[in-house]
Amino acid sequence: MKLIIQIPCYNEAATLGITLRALPRAVPGFDRVEWLVIDDGSTDETVQVARNEGVDHIVRLPTNRGLARAFMAGLEACLRAGADVIVNTDADNQYSAGDIPALVVPVVEGQADMAVGARPIEQIAHFSPLKKLLQRIGSQVVRLASNTQIPDAPSGFRAFSRSAALQLNVFSSYTYTLETIIQAGNKGMTVVSVPVRVNADLRPSRLVRSVPQYLFRSALTIGRIFLIYRPLRFFLTVSAFLFIPGMLIGVRFLYEMSRGHGQGHVQSLILAAILLLASGLFFVLGLLAELISVNRRLLEDQRTRLGRLELRMKDEG
Repeated sequence: MKLIIQIPCYNEAATLGITLRALPRAVPGFDRVEWLVIDDGSTDETVQVARNEGVDHIVRLPTNRGLARAFMAGLEACLRAGADVIVNTDADNQYSAGDIPALVVPVVEGQADMAVGARPIEQIAHFSPLKKLLQRIGSQVVRLASNTQIPDAPSGFRAFSRSAALQLNVFSSYTYTLETIIQAGNKGMTVVSVPVRVNADLRPSRLVRSVPQYLFRSALTIGRIFLIYRPLRFFLTVSAFLFIPGMLIGVRFLYEMSRGHGQGHVQSLILAAILLLASGLFFVLGLLAELISVNRRLLEDQRTRLGRLELRMKDEG
C-alpha cells in the first residue's frame, strides 16, 4: 500500500519547508509514504525548497491555473505514481500533520471513499466571528446540496481512496473543497468527517481575499455543481416559483372577469401569461438538462473505467 501526500503550491517558499518537515515518512497501514508538490506557476523558490526537503514528486504547471486545477493535477499525478490513498494538505502548515494517520483510517479500512478533516472552527483564534459564521453557513449549504454530513466543508485537509480520486473531476478553477464534496455525495460515495487539529497561522488566507468575493465565488460554485448534478430539481424549483404566482394571478383575473371587471385587470392577465410561459420554459429546460446530465454521467463512467484500465495495465506492466 502506498500513501502519497500532495500539496498544491503557489509562491509558498516561505512556509513550504515548515509544512514538509512536519509530514510523516511512515504511516500505519502503508508500506511507502511519498510526498508530491504541485507548483502552480510559482515565481519564487517554491520548487527549490521542495527539492531541498526531499520531495519525491514535483508537478510543475507552466502558469498559475488556480487552486482547483493544481489540486486535480496532483490527483492525476498521484494516481500515475501508484497511490492507493491520497492525502491533500495545504502549504501554509494550517493542518496538523500528526493527524494524517487518523485521517486515513476510514479510507484504509474501507469505511469511506473520502475523509475530510474537521477543524475546531470555534476555537481558532485567528478566525473572525464573521468567518466562523460563513464557515457554518457554507457547510450547511454543502450538506443540503450533497446529502452528506460534513461539518467543515471548506477544509482542504482530506484523504481519498484511489477509486474516489479516479471519479472526481473538478470544473471550477477557484477551489476544489466545496465541489468535491458535492460531487462525491451525488456520485454515491461515502464521505466522512474526522476531527483534526490546526497549527498557528503563518500567513493570511489567499483564497478569502475579501468576504464579498468569497461569498460570491462560493455561491457560484455551489450553484454550478447543483445545476450540473441535479438539473431537473433545479429547473423544476425555478419553474414552480414562477408557476404558482402565475396561476394565482390568472385565477384572480378570471374571478374578476366573471364579475364583469375583467377589462380593468388586463395587466394581471399579461403578468400571469408571462409567468406561466417562463415557468413552462424552465420546465422544458429542466427536461433537456436532465437528458444532458445523463449523457455526462455516462461519459464520466467511461472516463473512470479508462482510468482504472490504464492503472491496471501499468500495475501489471
